Amino acid sequence: MVTVTTGMLVVFALVVVTMFLFVTETAPPDVTAIGVIVALVVLEPWTQVDLQTGLSGFSNAATITILAMYALSEGVRQTGAIRTLGNAISQFAHGSESRLLAAVVGLTGPIAGVVNNTPVVAVFIPMVAELADQMRVSPSKLLIPLSYASMLGGTLTLIGTATNLVASEAYAAATGNPPFSMFVFTPLGIVVFLVGAVYLLTVAPRLLPERIEPGNRTASYGVQPFLARVLVPSRSPLVGNPARDVADDAHRDLNIDILDVLRGDTHFIASETDRDIDGRDMLTVRGDPEKIQQFCQLADLRYLPRAAVTDFELDQPDRVALVELVVPRESGLVGDTIGETRLRERYDATVLAVRRRGGDLIREHFRDVELHAGDSLLLQTTQETAQYLGETDDFIVTSEIAEEVMEQNGALSTTALRAFAIVAAVIGLAALGAVPIAIAALGGVVAMVATDCLSPSDAYDAVSWNVIFLLAGVIPLGRALQLTGGVALIADLVGQATAFLPVIAVLAAFYLLTGLLANVITPVASVVLVVPIAIDTAQQLGADPFGFAIAVTFAGSTAFMTPIGYQTNLMVYGPGGYRFTDYLRVGGPLQMLLTVVTTLGIVLFWGPLTG
Repeated sequence: MVTVTTGMLVVFALVVVTMFLFVTETAPPDVTAIGVIVALVVLEPWTQVDLQTGLSGFSNAATITILAMYALSEGVRQTGAIRTLGNAISQFAHGSESRLLAAVVGLTGPIAGVVNNTPVVAVFIPMVAELADQMRVSPSKLLIPLSYASMLGGTLTLIGTATNLVASEAYAAATGNPPFSMFVFTPLGIVVFLVGAVYLLTVAPRLLPERIEPGNRTASYGVQPFLARVLVPSRSPLVGNPARDVADDAHRDLNIDILDVLRGDTHFIASETDRDIDGRDMLTVRGDPEKIQQFCQLADLRYLPRAAVTDFELDQPDRVALVELVVPRESGLVGDTIGETRLRERYDATVLAVRRRGGDLIREHFRDVELHAGDSLLLQTTQETAQYLGETDDFIVTSEIAEEVMEQNGALSTTALRAFAIVAAVIGLAALGAVPIAIAALGGVVAMVATDCLSPSDAYDAVSWNVIFLLAGVIPLGRALQLTGGVALIADLVGQATAFLPVIAVLAAFYLLTGLLANVITPVASVVLVVPIAIDTAQQLGADPFGFAIAVTFAGSTAFMTPIGYQTNLMVYGPGGYRFTDYLRVGGPLQMLLTVVTTLGIVLFWGPLTG
């Protein structure tokens, strides 16, 4: 029996506090992780974590590899290679919802096996939404399967997800064995992906609701009652005044927005033009219906009740764009109000509605609305601004897709071929053991920059630094559990509690535990904490630690039951109009199914768990 020490209790307390902060998001996870480093080193007499150990997460091979893979994935994304698949998907689907779903799942998974799945999903969301609109299919039927398929694809190779790389280093540190090889997961990963794909194609469509009406974003956000068309008679006092001044006055005095001015067949955004308003112009106005009526009375305008404002009126390819954005977790605008972002002043962008992570819609008084990770914004702006917003790290554009993407014939550019060749070389060198994977990945980044696939600034910008700092914090926390004997204590308790169970049941229990933790405290943190415990438990039971490490690793990719467990789940939350329970309804059965499949697969591919 392992004796409980003061050091163990201190580290356990830190783990509990850390998990609480992760779950409640009282502070951003990366900030919490940095705080963990500080606490571990300051409390060194009890945690046994000195300065070097506390900072070891920054130099960990997994951290360096993940950093490099973000840059490599960005290099592939910027070449447009993934976008060329939009045409292939469209041709394959032929207007069939089931064929479209099959194409999305069948392509996303394998790509996510070698390219970080976050940029893959970011590129696929607008593509899938566009195809869904064309086929009159609700995007709600496609976007959760898109996210889940990318997560399942991450089990195909070592570089499929950050979780795999972290688990590999944790396994090596706990056992003294070499880290996992590049394709050690592949046989089981193929089985897991195929089983998951069948579920997504057969069961998931029956469980997924149609939260978003296909082809009409203004209707899905419920903003049509807040939109109106008004006619400017020649006698109106607005005639002869600059449209920009009129828009500013209306916004300031009545809290309504003049979106655009329609003159004949010409649209122009009111807040950005220097043109004067003429008689017979039509204005598109957003605001409280009573305020719009008041505006019409004050400015002697004619309200046009039969002139419905739809996506078509707000989205003119030659001039204006109706754009849907998602606020990612790493956005610098999280916590700011919409007024503080100055979207209207800086980008001539008018917010039409905000959809909260819980599905609540906000359609007025936006200035004081605080942005949260996972929020979706529907706004109208210029085509130039829409393109700019898509290139920033503060938003993910989920509804705009350039026309040329859908018109490409599928041919890959020379730059795209170079990018794929570099990624293939990284995988090949690491698989052959010619160089460590971290060095191969860093070499790939150098090659991307040297061949003009990626600029140095874009390479830095591509890195999700919040993930890097999260890793840097949780890695020494896991080390503290080992140094103080906390891992041995938990493993001893688990061994006693499961003494009457067969080893395969204990293996399944660790899979379930990791999966549940991944849904609330992120996959990376759950794997860092559970891998050493699983290995120690396996050794006490006389079982193979490798099988237990594989189970925990795969479980880290099954955070299906919440939108906050995995970044791609959060990315599709708003565009799909989902509710929290949708993930539980669709992801819960899939997680249970894969618990059985993965546990049996480990025994099938790597033999009995005990000698």
